[in-house]
Amino acid sequence: MSELFGTLSDGTEVRRWTLERAGTRVEILTYGGIVRSVEVPDREGRRANVVLGFAGLDGYLAHPEPYFGALVGRYANRIGGARFPLGDQVYALEPNDGPNSLHGGVRGFDKRVWAAEPVAHGVRLSRVSPHGEEGFPGRLRVSATYTLDASGALRISYEAVTDAPTVVNLTNHSYFNLAGHDAGDAGGHELRLAASHYTPVDADLIPTGSPAQVSGSRFDFRTARAVGPGYDHNFVLDKGVTDTPQQVAEVREPVSGRTLTVATTEPGLQLYTGDHLSAPFAPGDGIALETQHFPDSPNRPRFPSTVLRPGEVYRSQTVYGFGVDH
Repeated sequence: MSELFGTLSDGTEVRRWTLERAGTRVEILTYGGIVRSVEVPDREGRRANVVLGFAGLDGYLAHPEPYFGALVGRYANRIGGARFPLGDQVYALEPNDGPNSLHGGVRGFDKRVWAAEPVAHGVRLSRVSPHGEEGFPGRLRVSATYTLDASGALRISYEAVTDAPTVVNLTNHSYFNLAGHDAGDAGGHELRLAASHYTPVDADLIPTGSPAQVSGSRFDFRTARAVGPGYDHNFVLDKGVTDTPQQVAEVREPVSGRTLTVATTEPGLQLYTGDHLSAPFAPGDGIALETQHFPDSPNRPRFPSTVLRPGEVYRSQTVYGFGVDH
């Protein structure tokens, strides 16, 4: 089911698609591929929206940089120096994070209106990113399909093809607060993460070199513990790149009993504890679990490749499962 959600200044309509199955109710916007809400019950059966967002389109337009619930691309996370080599060329991107390119540039996928069509238990969004958009090479045809499975889990399936070599790294940027979107600080959420390594970063959050072991550090979430603040780091998932989604994370909110599992085909997960969120939210009000390839991979030959070439198909899937801990 879709309905009008708002209109941009140029007259472009933004639609809201509502998906409902097995106790989960999700709203998806054609603007930015945004996951506007995810309503699920707590252990007492009380329903609440567990992602941060806004009631109307104006909120998203006024607060674009936290990327609330957005579909991020062409390249999620950072590319150092806003440039990268590919073949015999160096491509200059539009810097929007100091000297670096973040989440696709000044006007990335999160600020575009996507075409939408219904699919079984969901909606498929699609668009064509022209050659040169934000400096990226190649004409990229991309889709993101949002579906609810029989258990009420939200699956996001991405596909893309290109007519010239390019780089692609897509993710969803929802901020979760399992106590409810208006419950305040999410630092007490307990996280378990199947990652024995992470990528250390410099002051600009660009990787400094090879992954480091989490053992003995504050980055060790292999045993569940409270998240707390101070994270905007990529974790190297033990499973690596996989053809089908494998579970890599579990989150539990002790008071409500709500739980979240994350399964993905991706090799990395960026944990961001929302330390820079601002009004109407406060720092730490939500936790982002961004499944993706590693930051700055186009400049790091030893990292898993994000290069997509003509004749290939980029595919990525992430599944968010919801439950309660009695």
